[in-house]
Amino acid sequence: MEPPENVGVPLQSAEKIILRWDSTASEEARERMIFDGDRHEIDRYLQAVDEIQRSMESATVTDDQSKAIQIAMARLEDEFRNILIAHTSPIETDSLVHSSSSVRSTSTSELHDDDDADSDEVSKEVELQEGEAESSTISRYRSTNSIRETDLIPSEAIYDLRSIAERMISAGYYRECVQVYGSVRKSAVDASFRQLGVEKLSIGDIQRLEWEVLETKIRRWIRAAKICVGILFASEKNLCEQIFEGVGTATDDACFMETVKGPAIQLFNFAEAISISRRSPEKLFKILDLHDAIFDLLPDVDVVFQSKSSESIRVQAAEILSRLAEAARGILSEFENAVLREPSRIPVPGGTIHPLTRYVMNYISLISDYKQTLVELIVSKPSTGTRYSGDPTTPDMDFTELEERTPLELHLIWIIVILQFNLDGKSKLYKDASLAHLFMMNNVHYIVQKIKGSPELREMTGDYYLKKLTGKFRQAATSYQRSTWVRVLYCLRDEGLHVSGSFSSGVSKSALRERFKSFNAIFEEVHRTQATWLIPDIQLREELRISSSELLIPAYRSFLGRFRSHVESGRHPEAYIKYMVEDLETAVLDFFEGYPISQHLRRRSQ
Repeated sequence: MEPPENVGVPLQSAEKIILRWDSTASEEARERMIFDGDRHEIDRYLQAVDEIQRSMESATVTDDQSKAIQIAMARLEDEFRNILIAHTSPIETDSLVHSSSSVRSTSTSELHDDDDADSDEVSKEVELQEGEAESSTISRYRSTNSIRETDLIPSEAIYDLRSIAERMISAGYYRECVQVYGSVRKSAVDASFRQLGVEKLSIGDIQRLEWEVLETKIRRWIRAAKICVGILFASEKNLCEQIFEGVGTATDDACFMETVKGPAIQLFNFAEAISISRRSPEKLFKILDLHDAIFDLLPDVDVVFQSKSSESIRVQAAEILSRLAEAARGILSEFENAVLREPSRIPVPGGTIHPLTRYVMNYISLISDYKQTLVELIVSKPSTGTRYSGDPTTPDMDFTELEERTPLELHLIWIIVILQFNLDGKSKLYKDASLAHLFMMNNVHYIVQKIKGSPELREMTGDYYLKKLTGKFRQAATSYQRSTWVRVLYCLRDEGLHVSGSFSSGVSKSALRERFKSFNAIFEEVHRTQATWLIPDIQLREELRISSSELLIPAYRSFLGRFRSHVESGRHPEAYIKYMVEDLETAVLDFFEGYPISQHLRRRSQ
C-alpha cells in the first residue's frame, strides 16, 4: 500500500491530524467530510493513517497509537459510507426497459379467441449509442456476450474508495468495510429493483395471486431479470472488482455477495414459486416463457456468479430451470387428460363449432409456436402410443404409421385424436342424426383449417394424419347428406305411383297427390329446421348448399316434369304442387345461417 504522495508525515503530526478529524470530539469534524475537501487535505489524512499503521508494525503499540488508529478507522468508515451514498443512485433503467429484449407475450385469452395473435415480438438488444449517457451513473458499456456492465461510480470516487478500503482492511477492519459497502450498495440495488417492478414477495404470496395477475408479473419479471443479471448484477460485480480486487483475500467477491445475494434470491424466488405452483393448462405458455428466459440467462448467471461463494445462486437457477421443464411436461399430460374427460353434456345450438374445439386448437397452435423449446423437453411418446387401448372411455390409436414423428408431434396428434373422440361423444347428444353429422363436420373441418392455416402446425401434424382428418370431415359431410336427403328423395321415387298393367298412362292420382304432400311436409320441416343450424365457415356453408342442391334440384325437376300434368288436370293442384324448382333453389339458400327464418317457405306464384 503506497501513500498518496512520496512525502511522509511525522508520527506526532500524524496523530494530531487523526485527532483533528475525530468526529466525537470536534464540531468541525462532525460537519465536514475530508473527501469533500481538496486533494491535498485528503492526501495528508491518508499519509497520517499510513504513518500510524507503519509505527504500529515496527514498535510496541502505545495507547495513543491504538486510540489514533481506532479514531482513524471510524473516520474512514464514515468517509467510505459518505462517498458511496453520494455516488449511489438507482441504475437508469427506463431506457433499458424500453430497449431490452421484448418477451414473447402469450395470454390465456388467446386460447378462447378464434383468430390467433402473433405471440412472438421481435427481440432487440439492449444498446446505448456511443456518447450517450455521459452521467456519473452510466458512462459506458462493456459487452461480453449478453452482459453489459455500466460504470456505477466515477473513477475519481472509485480511487478514493479503494484508498480507504486498502487501509481499513490492512488495519483489520475487513468486516466493517464489507458491511458498510454491502449496506449502501444493496440499497441502490433495491431501488433499481423497484424501478424494474421486481417486488418483494414470498413464495407463498406469489402462489396466492390470481393467474391473470401472475401473467402480467411474469412478463415484467422476464424483462427485469435480463437487466438484473446482465446489467445490474454484472455492474455491481465490476464495481466490487474495481474497488476491492487485490485488497485482502477474495474481498471483492465478499462485497459482491454482501450486496446482491439477497436481491438475487428475491429475484429467483419468483420463478421458483411459479415452478412449484399448482399445474393447470393455461399456465403452460407462461411457464415456457419463464423456462426460455432462465435458459437464456444461465450463461450470464454462470459468469456473474462464478465464484464458489455464489454457487447457491447458480444452483438455484439451474434447479428452477429443471422444475419448469418438469412442470411443462406434467401440464401437457394433464391437458391431454382434461381434453379427454371434458364433461359438458349440453349440445351447442345449431351444431356449430364447440368451444372445446376452439380452445384445444388454439392451444396446440400456441404449442407449435413453442416447438423449439418443447421438442427438447418432450422426449416420451404419449402413453397410449403403439397400442390399441380397448377402453371404451379412451380412443383407439395406432401410431405405427407415424413412427417417424417426434414425441412432441405425436403428442399433438394424440391431443387431436382425443378431441375428436370427445366430440364424437358429444355428437350423440343430438337427437337429430343429420345435426349430429353436421356437428362433426363443422368441428373436424375447423380442426383441418387450423392445421392448414399454421405452417408450423401443419409440419408437426404431417400430411398422413392431415389426410386422415380431411377424410373424416368429408365422411361427416356425406353422412349428413345421406341422413338429410334420403327421406326427402324417397318421396320422389316412381315406385308405387303406377297402376299395375298400365305403365304409360296408369298413374294413381291419389298416390301421386299423397307423394307431393309428403314431399312438401318433409322439405318444409328440413327447411325450417336446418335454417337454424349453423356452418360458420362461409365457403363450407356454400359448398354444402351446392351439394344439397345437386341432390335435390335435379330429382325434383325430373319428378315434377313427369307427373305435374297428372296433378294439374285434377282439382286444386296448388294444394299439392306448392313449389316450383326455383322456389327450392331459393329455399336452400336459407340453410345453415343459424337463425330461424322470418317467413314461411315462399310458394310459387299462382
